[in-house]
Amino acid sequence: MKFFVDTADTAAITELAETGLLDGVTTNPSLINKAGRDFLEVVAEICGIVDGPVSAEVVATEHDAMMREAEVLRKIADNVAIKVPLTIDGLKTCKKLTGDGTMVNVTLCFTANQALLAAKAGASFISPFVGRHDDVGYPGMELIGDIRIIYDNYDFATEILVASIRHPIHVLDSAKLGADVATMPPNVIKQLFNHPLTDRGLEAFLADWAKTGQSIG
Repeated sequence: MKFFVDTADTAAITELAETGLLDGVTTNPSLINKAGRDFLEVVAEICGIVDGPVSAEVVATEHDAMMREAEVLRKIADNVAIKVPLTIDGLKTCKKLTGDGTMVNVTLCFTANQALLAAKAGASFISPFVGRHDDVGYPGMELIGDIRIIYDNYDFATEILVASIRHPIHVLDSAKLGADVATMPPNVIKQLFNHPLTDRGLEAFLADWAKTGQSIG
């Protein structure tokens, strides 16, 4: 499963990219607002940090306007993925862009039927929001399972990009269900490293090594 980080914080992206574990980045208007910087400048900087897809979202809601914004965004770098909402105009834009060879991430997916439409429109990625489903009492991971079955039934190439991830269990469940990508905030990626037994084991190894009085190098 690929790991994308969901942020516009270029310092955090750089730190994670240095681990070799980062396969891409997702952004949205809310994350850009938190960064407090120029949108196009931030996207360009991120595209220079990572080689994988960098999702940059249009803010227009009508097809022609979406296409105009997408034209600006895809000129930034070859690894830009245009992010569009799961609306009729968004899917019209998706079909046009992917037909031209541009990566498209269809976002704000909340049903398997919506995911089916996105795949038929040629989406590179579909972004179902599991955390927001959990927030309203619906098990978000059931949505991932349903989409996986449908995509496998028809051999769709669209990658399932699990979004709105809140904690490591979401990541584990996504991997068990066969999701292609998990996008998550930097803190969730860092939580994946943590286990108290790892910490205790390392402390014990270091304590025993200190007793030897030796050094390496």
